[in-house]
Amino acid sequence: MKNIYEEISNTISRLYRSKNKIRNLHKPILKDQEKKILEKVINSSYVSSVGPYVKKFEKKIEKFTKVKHAICLSSGTSALHISLLLSDINSQHEVLIPKFNFIASANACRYLGASPHFVDCSEKTLCIDLEKLELYLKKICTRRGGKTFNIRTGKQIKACIPTYSYGYVFNIVKLKSICKRYNITLIEDSAEALGSFYKNKHVGTFGKFGILSFNGNKIITTGGGGALLTNSNLLAKKARHISNVSKVFKKYDIHYDQIGYNYKMPNLNAAIGYTQINNLKKIIKKKNQLNKYLIKNITNSQKYFEIYKQKNGSNCNNWMQLLIIKDKKIKINKLLLHLNQNNIQAKRAWSNINKYNYLKIFPSMKNTNNNFFSKIILLPSNEFEFIKK
Repeated sequence: MKNIYEEISNTISRLYRSKNKIRNLHKPILKDQEKKILEKVINSSYVSSVGPYVKKFEKKIEKFTKVKHAICLSSGTSALHISLLLSDINSQHEVLIPKFNFIASANACRYLGASPHFVDCSEKTLCIDLEKLELYLKKICTRRGGKTFNIRTGKQIKACIPTYSYGYVFNIVKLKSICKRYNITLIEDSAEALGSFYKNKHVGTFGKFGILSFNGNKIITTGGGGALLTNSNLLAKKARHISNVSKVFKKYDIHYDQIGYNYKMPNLNAAIGYTQINNLKKIIKKKNQLNKYLIKNITNSQKYFEIYKQKNGSNCNNWMQLLIIKDKKIKINKLLLHLNQNNIQAKRAWSNINKYNYLKIFPSMKNTNNNFFSKIILLPSNEFEFIKK
């Protein structure tokens, strides 16, 4: 094992262009068209929440995802917060959340005093393990008045927020069926999954709500921002109202009729997204090419590791390229050190978030996961930074 880290690092380094000194994990593609539209918005002075590009960007999202309503907000986390708020989630409720996850969904639950209830994920999909979930709910749930309660805590299990980890998808139709059976509200955390489909239907459009993120590292960006997706006219109207500080406009005055949130996306950010989304199909095509290229040049030739590949035939966006370590003897931190020293900006995947001190107190499925998720490394995933042979 003496030189294996150097060998792996060199193998990966050869697959990326050498003209860029550092191969970034992911960075936005911003070109002249973004600069031109930003200049146009700045010259118009409509850089905040007033201006035409928020609505224009929303229409583009709606057309691409085929959802009735897309409401652009300040972040994906704010979209999760609004989703839970409009699902009437409070301190008497539990929300099913995958352990292998970004922290946003757990935090959004805590904003409202609700308890995140952590469930296991599948190695095959990186999302909720649906077989384990069904067995688990049968074991820990009781039904009263059409509602589902956790027999151990007495709280109602009212919602479920699956996460499409790194843009990869799973059988959301089956999860929707489980949620319907137990009267659990389905909210899809599709923050990383713009351009991912399950059975030709865009993810984030199966549940009561879906959310997207346009952070700087996402497949397209607005610098910072997100979107709430829903097919309900009423919920869309409510979401727009409370995310705009619950303003009620009078003739010469503004009133507020309930607690509201300053979550609207600024026109300046929306203008970038409006331009970026025009290139989304092209970006996804390049992402798919990168995934196939890495699979061909790594998975088929190495005994130590492989590139993660969507295994259920669904159409994912391949936003992030994942290196799966197969050899148990390889120490992941040592490998990451070699990769980064060799100008390959790589890092660990998420860990199980129920381990954090402030979340340890909440319900959790007994940990039956093996060490799979601790063996995932994120590789540079800019679709333009690889050698196409």
